[in-house]
Amino acid sequence: MARRRRLRATLSSLAVATAFAGTAAAHSGSLRGATQESLAVPTWLFLLTGGGAVGASFLLASFVTDRRFVEQLHAWHRSLPTPGRFVTRAARLAAVGVLLSTVAFGFVAPDEQLRNLAILVVWVAWWGGFVASTYLLGNAWPALNPVRALADALPSLDRPYPERLGAWPSVAALLALVWIEVVSPLADDPRLLATVVLVYTLVTVGGAVVVGAERWFTSVDPLSRAFRYYGHVAPIQRTDDGLRLRLPGAALPETAVSGRDEVAFVVALLFVTTYDGFVATGLWATIARTVAGVGVPPTLIYLGAYLGGFVLFLGAFRWAARDARRRAESYLTPEYLARRFAPSLLAIAAGYHLAHNLGSVLLLSPTLVAVATSPLSPPLNPPQLAGLPGWFGGLELAFVLVGHLLAVWVAHATAYDAFPGRLQAVRSQYAVTLVMVLYTMTSLWIVSEPYVPPPFIAT
Repeated sequence: MARRRRLRATLSSLAVATAFAGTAAAHSGSLRGATQESLAVPTWLFLLTGGGAVGASFLLASFVTDRRFVEQLHAWHRSLPTPGRFVTRAARLAAVGVLLSTVAFGFVAPDEQLRNLAILVVWVAWWGGFVASTYLLGNAWPALNPVRALADALPSLDRPYPERLGAWPSVAALLALVWIEVVSPLADDPRLLATVVLVYTLVTVGGAVVVGAERWFTSVDPLSRAFRYYGHVAPIQRTDDGLRLRLPGAALPETAVSGRDEVAFVVALLFVTTYDGFVATGLWATIARTVAGVGVPPTLIYLGAYLGGFVLFLGAFRWAARDARRRAESYLTPEYLARRFAPSLLAIAAGYHLAHNLGSVLLLSPTLVAVATSPLSPPLNPPQLAGLPGWFGGLELAFVLVGHLLAVWVAHATAYDAFPGRLQAVRSQYAVTLVMVLYTMTSLWIVSEPYVPPPFIAT
């Protein structure tokens, strides 16, 4: 993510020359540059307004809705036609071809950022575009997953999976993948990117062969778990009866989060994007240089902030679950409430991801098309959009707020489902809403700050 900022900065400087050189070239998704241009109020007022909007939405939902209204709203659905097997198989075969091509062109195509197909496919088409389609439309990853297709084609040893590990390997893998992406030139160096994709593919296929594909992709693979959770935000859901159209986020209260390990994964999914934004702020640059000045190695500084921040996010959410039990005076355990309220955080993660990446996808889509037509000899100056309109920054901020507002509503619906009494349900949301307000203000502060290249990392 930190490396994609350099990709975005390079694009912006090529596209709009000096006009965007110091602002919109700043942050992946143009959040910071656009926000700075559009803000005409003090930062503290901006943050309080965003946090207040989330708090007000909790009050509105609590006082003007009842259990029956919530149940009817979440029960609404329409059936949709299901793609045939031929379409599904053809799409998966095409996905395998894209994976193999991405690795191959990462090694043999020009090693310039905007002229290498691997860079554009991974960061624009997949991470920016396809991931967004998962929570905006529906989760097609189980049908398309090219690594799963390769694993399914091989025999399985069906060794028993250690049940005590649960989903913790996926938590560790997600944190490790994002850590590598933040501290290494993964969006700059197509050879390195192709190597990481190849290693991930080999490890994943190997693990699936050992314990079985179904078990591996359900418990261990972080990408499959992330797509599965993101898919519950979307209006299109796959059921035993086929595809079903529902209101966005309506499936979240029903999302199965079965233990502390899965709660930790949901929080990690939210945290990693926040960390990526935080390490590109002036405050972090000051902190990192100050700590490095007393002899602490830069790698240890970044790792300490990474793990410490994750523990802080997780601890805040677990505190909210304990407070929910105390205020509701319920027999339900804090662990159970944490599992029930955790899916609401997925709406926040989706909104921040969309705001974080949409601008880059729009700007780089023409580049992707031009390079894909001739990957071995792409244009010296691939075409790209000349820039985004000034109001786009406000749209991105709206994505952040909408994600948080949807999260408040999902927590409200979850509370009504978990507690028999209306007052119990309302009281249980106090701490959860407070944590969401803090998450909101943190996100808005990050996107309102000017981009500062992370110290000690070549950008």
